[in-house]
Amino acid sequence: MYNHFLQWENSLKNQQLRCGQFSPAKCGQIVWLLYTNRGAVKADLKDNLGSIEDYTKGIELDPNNAISYYNRGIQKRILNETSGAIADYTKAIEINPKYAAAYSNRGKVKGNLQDYDGQLADYTRAIELRPMDPDYYYNRGTAKSEHGDNLGAIIDLTKAIELNPKFKLSYYNRALSKIELGDSRGAIADLTKVIEIDPKDALAYYNRGISKIFLDQKDTGCLDLSKAGELGFMKAYEAIKRLCN
Repeated sequence: MYNHFLQWENSLKNQQLRCGQFSPAKCGQIVWLLYTNRGAVKADLKDNLGSIEDYTKGIELDPNNAISYYNRGIQKRILNETSGAIADYTKAIEINPKYAAAYSNRGKVKGNLQDYDGQLADYTRAIELRPMDPDYYYNRGTAKSEHGDNLGAIIDLTKAIELNPKFKLSYYNRALSKIELGDSRGAIADLTKVIEIDPKDALAYYNRGISKIFLDQKDTGCLDLSKAGELGFMKAYEAIKRLCN
């Protein structure tokens, strides 16, 4: 990855030296691309501040490019600069009102700020713009479950699963919503699917074990708790002492 950084660093220097060969507009486009690519490499190297500097330079070169604001917003969010991240996502949306990813990421930041209504509105807009993207249904479903709307969460998470039958986290979170609603059998089915997708998911074994014990399936439930402990979830052993001995 560092070699990629050096590649873009050298390309940027060389391009700036050769800019006289192109029209100012063409040169600006090329240099914008080089700053954008170098910013992406810095982001991969966890140099978030350096990445922001490059994306900012890109914005100076092309202030009407939504991608630069979006990318800078991601880095600001990582650094917990929430107001700056929202401002950048909002600017990206102003430039491109159909930028679904910008709505989705802005929704995540609003959730961190406890703006639940704003979070749901942004997730819903992302879904309207890209109704075949399972991540957007997952995001909205997870937000609904976190605020007690488990029925609404199940609807969204079910849609995410329809669009991506291997979406492990959607099965897992749907199981948690089913547990909250007292549907232990449905939760067990979802957690079993999680385990099929990822046989090393300790939390899935733990929650399936607890659900089985709740349904008086103590033997297999305790086996699940034991497996969760073997996979590193130490809280499972405390549950075994309480429920299985």
